[in-house]
Amino acid sequence: MTPFDYTRAGDVAEAVRLGATPATAFLGGGTNLVDLMRETVARPDRLVDVTGLSGTIAESASGGLMIGASVKNTALAEHRVVRTRYPVLARAILAGASAQIRNMATVGGNVLQRTRCTYFYDTDGSRCNKRSPGSGCDAIDGFSRGHAILGASAACVATHPSDMCVALAALDAVVHVEGASGKRTVPFGDLHRLPGDHPEIDTVLEPGELITAIELPALPDSARSSYRKVRDRSSYAFALVSVAAVLDIHDGVITDIRLALGGVAHRPWRARTAEALLRGGPATAQAFRDAAIAELADARPLRDNGFKVPLATRTIVAVLGDLAGDQA
Repeated sequence: MTPFDYTRAGDVAEAVRLGATPATAFLGGGTNLVDLMRETVARPDRLVDVTGLSGTIAESASGGLMIGASVKNTALAEHRVVRTRYPVLARAILAGASAQIRNMATVGGNVLQRTRCTYFYDTDGSRCNKRSPGSGCDAIDGFSRGHAILGASAACVATHPSDMCVALAALDAVVHVEGASGKRTVPFGDLHRLPGDHPEIDTVLEPGELITAIELPALPDSARSSYRKVRDRSSYAFALVSVAAVLDIHDGVITDIRLALGGVAHRPWRARTAEALLRGGPATAQAFRDAAIAELADARPLRDNGFKVPLATRTIVAVLGDLAGDQA
């Protein structure tokens, strides 16, 4: 780990002022950033500790929920409103990492965690465009079991690691940020980038912008939601495929559906094709299967991860079937 300065911000304004200095990183729970610093993947000159900021969860007048960026993952998963109105989010959080890490990790840090691609972490022996732009990508022709099948590029095939972010994508969350140019909001689905020619850039945030909160819009009382993660072992493993879904059915007809996939792309993958096919149609197993196949039609598997296509298809069908229950 290279030497760095440490400062604890007293409020958002101070954090934004300090964060405007080049080579500065915001420190939440540190469960990802400190690992990256130990491996010398990340080498900030200064850390601005923001764990003392915006740590509340509050219901909004419109029936939604405003979540401070410094809220711990465990606190969010255990919150009464999250468990009752947004079970997809609670289940996604509890599917991620270990209890010890969830107790430390913050919502803002979770949103900004970087890929767990082993080639990204291998600073001694692997080429990685995400870590060193223009150096090449050894993952493409390497061991690719965990890599992307959707939205990848010739420069990067890494996947986004967060379970929580897949649920936030399905919930149409809104990200509140503040920087030197002031405050703004970003739809969660627009926050993370596909790799393209610049996989080193993960999000649309400007340098020095601080995530201050995540807003969850209200859901209809009739909507059901769930999250399922498929992985190599039952705990402490990243998703091979995951599915977050919100489903609203009236008289056997799907009135609303929001579907997102994890473990398949460089960002949480919103399944817009499947949603468009299902919305307004019957909630049947055949309709779920047809929509899932259409969503995965553009998948481009690598040598070792072709199994993700049928796995994602089956997982989508299973999650939607469970949510539809006796209406399917």
